[in-house]
Amino acid sequence: MADQVDCDIRQSLDRISSQMRRNYSESLRELNLYVGQDNLLYRLWLGDGVTQMQLCEHLKCEPPTVTNMVKSLEQNGFIYRKRDEQDARVMRIFLTDKGKELEKPVDIKWREQQGKLLHSISTEDRQILRQLMQQMESNIG
Repeated sequence: MADQVDCDIRQSLDRISSQMRRNYSESLRELNLYVGQDNLLYRLWLGDGVTQMQLCEHLKCEPPTVTNMVKSLEQNGFIYRKRDEQDARVMRIFLTDKGKELEKPVDIKWREQQGKLLHSISTEDRQILRQLMQQMESNIG
């Protein structure tokens, strides 16, 4: 019985994760973004002028992944790179006005996805779910 419950939990998490990613991906495409790029932009909305290595640390991604995201976002006019004034070997990444304007629409997309996911789940159950999810994350981290 416990094995079946454990299997059901894992399968539910897999289905939820896949469907959320599909839904969110479709939603972001309306803004000309891909999943992951929103997190890179989020870091820049907190304060731009960071290096690609700082983005790698924030996103927990390998440098080539961040490089590809930066190139794509730059081609779409959301960010630009500029050499550091103190160390010309370092490139810093900044938001363009177009990139800054995405903050509110992306926030709306985040909230819409969150609302769908948690619809009809009580505040008390959300607190329990948060605790359980944090424990699972800790278990696999």
